[in-house]
Amino acid sequence: MSKNTAEVVIIGGGISGCATAYYLAKLGVTDIVVIEKDFLASGSTGRCGAGVRQQWGLKMNVLLSKESIKAYETLNEELDTGLDIEFKQEGYLMLAYTEKMVEQYKKNVALQKALGIEVELITSEEAKEIVPYLNTEGLLAATFCPTDGHINPFITTNSYAEAARRLGVRILTFTEVTGIDVEKGRVVAVETTKGKIFTNKVLNAAGGYSREVAAMAGVKLPTHPERHQILVTEAVAPVQGPMVISLHHGIYCQQAPHGSFIMGFGDPNELKEHVITSTWHFLEEMAAKILPLLPPLAELRVVRQWAGLYNMSPDAQPILGEVPQLQGFYNAVGFSGHGFMLGPVTGRLMAELISGRQPHMDISPLSLERFEKGELLREPSVV
Repeated sequence: MSKNTAEVVIIGGGISGCATAYYLAKLGVTDIVVIEKDFLASGSTGRCGAGVRQQWGLKMNVLLSKESIKAYETLNEELDTGLDIEFKQEGYLMLAYTEKMVEQYKKNVALQKALGIEVELITSEEAKEIVPYLNTEGLLAATFCPTDGHINPFITTNSYAEAARRLGVRILTFTEVTGIDVEKGRVVAVETTKGKIFTNKVLNAAGGYSREVAAMAGVKLPTHPERHQILVTEAVAPVQGPMVISLHHGIYCQQAPHGSFIMGFGDPNELKEHVITSTWHFLEEMAAKILPLLPPLAELRVVRQWAGLYNMSPDAQPILGEVPQLQGFYNAVGFSGHGFMLGPVTGRLMAELISGRQPHMDISPLSLERFEKGELLREPSVV
């Protein structure tokens, strides 16, 4: 390592780490090292479903996702790296099959509209107009937001990284953090497989390994990894614009810009540990779930399947901010499956905080201390 000091060390080369590095450098803090144990976007970011949406029932989530999507809309021009993040902005269609879901979606839409989101509660007939081969049996209503969509996580992360490098940020890939040195209640250095880096500011953006990184500094995080499996099919002609989400069936399905379909579902029995192997069980259950909802898609050939880690927090909301008992140690973790869609706003907020500025949005409700105070944030249940 040619230089063993840095003003800021960021642990994790996913969307949160690379976006924070870029926005920090834009604020003038350019003496930054990003450390990634593998290649950029090799963790949770590169293993996500690549969807971005603003349809939430929690005000904080609506505000965060709204800002991120606004940033994504012009990110190619801002970063100016020659890379295309492939933002396919054709909406999210969220399906409601019970009266409870309909009533909650009505409240969600009212909240989203009040916060400036273009969204509507629509009938099952209108949903079928948007996705003609959707089986509407039992469907009571749906919500649709046309500005939600799909983005390539690998290209987006690497574009942030390239723009950050252009501003002087150093990025060390295939480098593992082995320890964090603390003295008198503050961070003083980060130990890596390529040597020690002396620093007074560390951002933990390590995704599924955030708990273990925090423990190196003596910080206890209430996060845990959870495996989630996804598949991608053969490419076919464009037939589906929006992402279709049915929380009733527990699945999501979207056609990517190049024609392949990305599908996944939430399995409450998934492993709560660092395992990213795929299973035949997932393929069989995915086929069983997709057949009654979107029948023609069950005939598509699967090209690949993979698994990634959600970094779960107790209330399934992010943990953002500096740890009170350890000066200079910051967390951007616990996104619970939504880290990629919040990448730009996370980067901006953490950059403001780390550089000593007042964050432009109040993130105190997302602090680590909320768990001690019992002030948890939760999305309203629709099932």
